[in-house]
Amino acid sequence: MLRRELVTSLEVEADRERAWEVLTDLEAYPEWNPMIRRASGELRPGSVLRVRFEPEGMRGRDYRPRLSVVDPPGELRWTAFLNLPGVFAFEHYWLLERAGEGRTLLKHGVSVSGILAPLAWKIVERSSRGPFEAMNRAHKERAEGPAGKGGGG
Repeated sequence: MLRRELVTSLEVEADRERAWEVLTDLEAYPEWNPMIRRASGELRPGSVLRVRFEPEGMRGRDYRPRLSVVDPPGELRWTAFLNLPGVFAFEHYWLLERAGEGRTLLKHGVSVSGILAPLAWKIVERSSRGPFEAMNRAHKERAEGPAGKGGGG
């Protein structure tokens, strides 16, 4: 099967629990997230979220992704858009890996697979890399903020 993947990463000076807390506090996204302006829903596998993807300078879009993995404090994954295995599947994910005492490696990516993946790939990469990196930096800043330094994790 054809598969393309974009992975961005950044080290956060906070433990995985704090990084997870920031990632999964959907109500707080409007306060800090420059990519996903709003998100709501229950964080459990199979549930459907309401997500507003609106990076600066881009036209916003509303999505209803289905959560495929919710594994605290290490992995969050959802599928969005058209999900036709073998034809086109789109998976957005975050991995939080230990990077030493009180540090977390945040991996934020998207995987596109299926026979239509090559056609969609250029659009996905062009529209995702910058916003993913901006979200990563904002996530880092929030996790390392006052609640992250001794107060929240």
